[in-house]
Amino acid sequence: MSPRGGGDRTPEQREAARRDRERRRLERAGEPIPDHLLEPHERAAAEPEPPAAPPPASEPEPVFFDAPAAAEPPPAAHEPFFDEPAPPPHEPEPPRAEPASPRPAAHEPLQETQQWDVTEAWNDDAPSRAPEPPVPGLEPPAPDPDATQLHETVPDVPSFPSQPADPAAPATGEHEEPLGTRRVSRAHLPNIHRPQRGGKKQRGDVPKGRGVRVKRPGEVMAGSRKRRSAGPRIVAGVAVVLVLALLWFVNGIFQPFGGGDGSGRVVVRIPEGASAGDIASLLEERGVISSSFFFGLRASISGERSNLKSGTYTLRREMGNSAAIDELTKTEEVRAVPVVQVSIPEGRSRRETVAIARRAGLRGNYLVASRRSSALNPVRYGAPRDATLEGFLFPATYELNRGARVQRLVADQLRAFRQNFATIDLGYARSKRLTAFDVLTIASMVEREVSVPSERPLVAAVIYNRLRDGIPLGIDATLRYEQNDWINPLKQSVLDADTPYNTRTKQGLPPGPIGSPGLASIRAAARPANSRALYYVVRPGTCGEHAFSDSFEEFQQDVAAYNQAREAAGGRSPTRC
Repeated sequence: MSPRGGGDRTPEQREAARRDRERRRLERAGEPIPDHLLEPHERAAAEPEPPAAPPPASEPEPVFFDAPAAAEPPPAAHEPFFDEPAPPPHEPEPPRAEPASPRPAAHEPLQETQQWDVTEAWNDDAPSRAPEPPVPGLEPPAPDPDATQLHETVPDVPSFPSQPADPAAPATGEHEEPLGTRRVSRAHLPNIHRPQRGGKKQRGDVPKGRGVRVKRPGEVMAGSRKRRSAGPRIVAGVAVVLVLALLWFVNGIFQPFGGGDGSGRVVVRIPEGASAGDIASLLEERGVISSSFFFGLRASISGERSNLKSGTYTLRREMGNSAAIDELTKTEEVRAVPVVQVSIPEGRSRRETVAIARRAGLRGNYLVASRRSSALNPVRYGAPRDATLEGFLFPATYELNRGARVQRLVADQLRAFRQNFATIDLGYARSKRLTAFDVLTIASMVEREVSVPSERPLVAAVIYNRLRDGIPLGIDATLRYEQNDWINPLKQSVLDADTPYNTRTKQGLPPGPIGSPGLASIRAAARPANSRALYYVVRPGTCGEHAFSDSFEEFQQDVAAYNQAREAAGGRSPTRC
C-alpha cells in the first residue's frame, strides 16, 4: 500500500520537503538554521577556505555526533505530507570532514558546543582543547544575565572532542567539569518549558504547562507537598486534653490560681480523735475549703496529714488548702475563742428549749427556727406534711460560739439526730405496722414517763400492748405537752377535754412526738420488752419506780397502795428522790 497522498515522489523529494518544513519552522522561531538545511549555494558562501595544513593522514579524523548531513538534491516541486517515511536506512550518508577553521556561528551546529561551554573528559589523560579564535563579525552573543545555569548529567555516554588536540596550543587554564557534565544556558534550551509572565503568545511557542520542567537546586516543585495525615492532629488534641486535665488536678491540690486566705470568720471545733478525713469533711461542710478530697491529698503530699490537731479554731471561708493546713498544725497560733455549751436534756420539747437557748446567749427565735429546716424533712420519716421538727431535735450538749444564732443549734441537733437514728433497727416496729415517725412518738412518751432507765422497754411494751388491744394509752404527759405545763397538777377539766393529745379519751398515738427523746428511749420504742403488762403506776417509797400489772384488778390494788401513801405524805408524791 502506497503512503497517504505520496503519489510517485522519490525518497529524495520527500526528504527535501521535510527539510524545507523544518527550515521554515526555525525561521519563524528566529533560531539559527543548521548546515544540513541550507541550500548548496548558501552553504558554499558561508564556508571559509579549507586550512592550509590538514591533519596527518596516519591519525583518523574524528566523527562528530552533530556533523551536518551531506548535501541533498533540491526539493521536489511536490511537497510530501508530514507522515511520509524518512529515507531508507540502507542509504546512509557519509560523514563529512570537519574543516580546521571555524565556521560562522549562524550556520555552524558545533558553535553550540562553544556557546554551551561544554567540557567533556573521559579520563585524566584526555588532551585539553585550546579555545578557537573568534570570527570577526560573528562573535557569540553575550551571556544573558537572567539565564539560569542548569546542570545536565549524561551518564554512560562517551563524548569526543570537537577538534583534534593541538599539542602546541597553550593550556587554557579552564577548570574541567566532572565527567559527563554540561553547563547549559537557558537561551539554548528551546525544548525546556520556561513559564512566561505576560507577553503575547507567539506562534510556535511551547504550550504553557507542557514540556520539561527542570528543578532548580533547593526548589520545591509545585504539587510535591505531601498531604498531612490526621494522626498527628489527633495526638496533639489528646495531648492538649491531658495537659488541661493535669493542670486542673494540680490546681485542685495546690490551688495556685484559686487558693488564698479567704474571708469572714468561721469557728470550727475539731473533736478529739478525729481523723484527717473527718476534719476535711467538717471543713468542707462549714465552707472553709472547697473540696475535702483535694484537702486530704494536699495534707498527704505535705506530710501534715497526721499533724492535724483537735481544738477550736477561728478560720475563714473559702480558704486555700495550704492556709487551712497551716492553721490546723500551728498550735501556737490558735487563739482562744469564747464558746458556750448548750445542754438540752432528753425529752424536752421545742417550747422548753426556747428558755435554754436564751440563757446560753444565742441570738434569734428558737421556736421559729425549729419549725422548718432544709436540713431535714419529717415527711421522709412518715410524718404528716404539716409536722414540725418536734422530736427530731436530738438532745445533747452542744458547744457554740458565744452569741451564735439559734439556727446553728438547730442544724447541729438535726445532724446529730440523723447520725443516731441511722443506728436504730426498725424491723420489729415495721412488723407491727409502725412507721419511723410512730417509733419517735412512742419514744417521746417513754422518755417523759420513765425515771429509771431499766424501765424504758417495759413502758414501751405497755404502749405496744394497749395499741394492739385498742385500749387508750392514758398517759398524762401528752396533756402536759399540750398545756405546756410540766409542774402543776392537771385539772379535771383538762383531763376530760376532747383534744387530740388527751390519750385518756382518744385511742392510738397522739398527733406526734411530745419532745425530743434520747437514743435509749428510741431503741426501747423500736424494740420493747417481751411483756404482757397493760398497766403501771408509781411504786410508793421509791425514786420513780413503777409497779406493772397484766390485769385491771392488779392495777387497782397498786393504785390503792399509791393513794394511801400519798395521803400519809400530806398530799405529796410518796416517792423518795
